Amino acid sequence: MMSLGLPESVRACLFDLDGVLTRTAVVHAAAWKETFDDFLRDRDGEGFRPFSPQDYDRYVDGRPRDDGVRTFLASRGVRLPEGGADDPPGRESVRGLGERKNELLLEKIHKEGVEAYPGSVRYVHAVREAGLRTAVVSSSRNCRDVLVSVGIEDLFDVRVDGVVAAERALPGKPAPDTFLAAARDLGLEAADCAVFEDALAGMDAGRAGGFGYVVGVDRTGQARELRRHGADTVVTDLAVLPEAGAAAPGATGTPGGAGGFGAGGAPSGSGTSTSTGPGTAPPAPSGQEDSP
Repeated sequence: MMSLGLPESVRACLFDLDGVLTRTAVVHAAAWKETFDDFLRDRDGEGFRPFSPQDYDRYVDGRPRDDGVRTFLASRGVRLPEGGADDPPGRESVRGLGERKNELLLEKIHKEGVEAYPGSVRYVHAVREAGLRTAVVSSSRNCRDVLVSVGIEDLFDVRVDGVVAAERALPGKPAPDTFLAAARDLGLEAADCAVFEDALAGMDAGRAGGFGYVVGVDRTGQARELRRHGADTVVTDLAVLPEAGAAAPGATGTPGGAGGFGAGGAPSGSGTSTSTGPGTAPPAPSGQEDSP
């Protein structure tokens, strides 16, 4: 079996979407910044304190959209009415700001395209070839559309996203409920599953759920915080996980062995980036999503 850098006890891998599988986290962050900066500028004038990368990591990343709005605004001592489903984008309500963020997100996706991380795609293929089950767990209601747009929907046995969470009334991250639901849908216990996350809220969910292994994916230089929030190991890309995980007790295989991931994270016969270019129709707007 190809080295996966996971304990032998792991029977399934549960992957977050934005920042782990796809390069959409930076797009989410830009949409959040524009949304909150516009709101704060209108409220406080030109001397307002902008939304920062630290605000994103602490209050928004990985949370369902409305939770992200509430949590960040609470950090600034601001409380808005919840609003309703018919609130237009930009109305001064939780729902209105969330809808404005989603509107900006979809504009940016349409303009810039969506791309999957090549190392992550190769790793998911390796996981399936090793006989492990796979699930994608995201707060996003746009999750399926993004998976389809980059051509990787068929790599996952189970999808628990914002649509499923709403149907089942599952609380979002940092609660572990969506990850636990994915494990149940695969017919497994939490201890049988590894969680792959880039958000601090996702780390908290993995730790709270009692999962067998939690992998932090550090795309933004927050390895220390990912560990503090519960990561068993932290990597900059899933392609290097076999090396990082080889030292873990019971880790599968050996780093750099035959059939492994090779230089630059590329295994034998490595593929290329899977993406949709600018101008590709973006996911249809709606509901909550991973708040990166």
